Amino acid sequence: MSSSVIPPTPSAADYADSGDRPLIPETADPIALFARWMADARASEPNDANAMSLATVDADGNPDVRIVLLKGVDETGFTFFTNLESAKGRQLAAHPNAALGFHWKSLRRQVRVRGSITRLPDAEADAYFASRAPQSRISAIASDQSRPMANRAAFEQRIAELSTVYGDGPDIPRPEFWGGFCLAPTEIEFWQDQAFRMHDRLKLYRKGEGWISLRLYP
Repeated sequence: MSSSVIPPTPSAADYADSGDRPLIPETADPIALFARWMADARASEPNDANAMSLATVDADGNPDVRIVLLKGVDETGFTFFTNLESAKGRQLAAHPNAALGFHWKSLRRQVRVRGSITRLPDAEADAYFASRAPQSRISAIASDQSRPMANRAAFEQRIAELSTVYGDGPDIPRPEFWGGFCLAPTEIEFWQDQAFRMHDRLKLYRKGEGWISLRLYP
């Protein structure tokens, strides 16, 4: 297999040019630190600073992963929305534990999160669905997410028919098969790139109402 398309390992000069990066600060509040890192990412990432990998397992215990968008974070956890009948929706219903991964290339930072999954109340799903652009809501209604599609034209025809019914008005209802999840974190790890692979890692474990932190070797 050719490696010509893979970027080369950084040289000493490359590391010198990039300079030193601050170490991750000690914290007893990982959610507050995550919020600061997200704010930094919003200011520096070219798009979708809230994009995250969502890892689940299927009925046979095989791992699955995809990119979704974080839509909220607070002390209760990390929230996102999806088609409940999609592959991820069915996997989360059957095995309500998951992992998240954030990678901000512009900052050379990662955050990893593990925890348990719960469904969000319908009222929260209604509120977020109503905030989406009308055509995005129509697309969500038209999509049998993760299931086979005869052809693209069939999907576009559904969208056209629904657009005729609903138009661009505010009263496009959330379908029952669309909702949200919250991941309540039990572990959060912060990772900051450093020169010569001497990366900085800070991991926090949930204990009761608080957190225990420790540094990890890179």
